[in-house]
Amino acid sequence: MFQSIAIAFANWGYAAFCADMIGHGRSDGLRCYMGDFDAVAGASLHYFLSVRKDPVYADLPAYLFGESMGGAATMMMYLRSPPNTWTGLMFTAPLFMMPEDMKPSKLRLFLFGLLFGMADTWQAMPDKKMVGKSVRDPDRLRIIASNPRRYTGPPRVGTMRELARICEYIQESFPKVTTPFLTVHGTEDGVTEPEGSKMFYEKASSEDKSLILYEGMYHSLIQGESEENRNRVLKDLREWIDDRTKRYGNGVSKVVNVDRDIDCIKQREVFTV
Repeated sequence: MFQSIAIAFANWGYAAFCADMIGHGRSDGLRCYMGDFDAVAGASLHYFLSVRKDPVYADLPAYLFGESMGGAATMMMYLRSPPNTWTGLMFTAPLFMMPEDMKPSKLRLFLFGLLFGMADTWQAMPDKKMVGKSVRDPDRLRIIASNPRRYTGPPRVGTMRELARICEYIQESFPKVTTPFLTVHGTEDGVTEPEGSKMFYEKASSEDKSLILYEGMYHSLIQGESEENRNRVLKDLREWIDDRTKRYGNGVSKVVNVDRDIDCIKQREVFTV
């Protein structure tokens, strides 16, 4: 479902390394259960750092990219990375803040908590029908809804508990971000709050930071919008990453004909989650 993002980066001349989070896609774990978000982010970070430290890539500019809940995982990975590991960060509709109608009930979480963890994996939280709030284009919605790997059950108790906790932690950690970043968000996003991206932009300590808000767009900016809107978002992402690669990439040249010479793709790298 997200392959178009990796394909776009590859077509721009970047090596793209992708990871499904635990409990999602082809990764191990109970479907859509994220009772320990630190472990979820840590698993992806372990993989990305193994590539980052490879002698083939160690001297190249490298970026972390995260969308939606992957944006939260990306922020957690950044906060746990050694200094100067990443050239830049990129976020599309990151989960830094939940809309009010998406937040789990504190009373419900408290009552489930009285069961001493027994309810953590239960599919017992209210289902807010997130797909309909994510995808604006009806044709793309039908394709995404038919994805056999898409989780369709109610949210699990432990997942919602952790997401609420992680959002608070990330907001408190915004001032710790010093790396260049771009965050983009649709103003009609019903799954992750655009105010989270605004707060990030305002509170981050980075000297090079960018925020783009797309009027009227939903949550899924690349997979769920019209072709015109999708291309607009991809254009903004490319302009940002190409510019930062020129600024901070020690003169790395633009890749040409990557389909003919696989070695060309090793000139710069992007890690997506």
